[in-house]
Amino acid sequence: MSETTKKLHFVVVHVFGHGAWCWYKIRSLLETSGYKVSCIDLKGSGMDPSDPNTIFSFQDYNKPLIDLLSNLPHNEKVILVGHSAGGMSLTYAIHRFSKKIRMAIYVAATMLKHGFVTPQDYEH
Repeated sequence: MSETTKKLHFVVVHVFGHGAWCWYKIRSLLETSGYKVSCIDLKGSGMDPSDPNTIFSFQDYNKPLIDLLSNLPHNEKVILVGHSAGGMSLTYAIHRFSKKIRMAIYVAATMLKHGFVTPQDYEH
């Protein structure tokens, strides 16, 4: 099966104060249409049992997303979708896993301005 004919895999990221549950309707529609969908709870959000008062870094907050992307098969690429502040998590993941991202979709989300460069851009 070629890369273009594989089942597309969407990974959706919620906004601050929400969880994977907020994607229920979109997830149902995408899965009914034959797509693979992963909705995750970022650390301290949704059903994640972590105490939000123990999360001190953006890296720690994004750990569930990073774990999911780290455990993807080597040749699998995903479509990241983030809403609102979830866009920052997308940008964070893109910097770390550019070869595993087919596309990133920012839905009314925080996004870097055109031409903005961070120290991480020079590392990849």
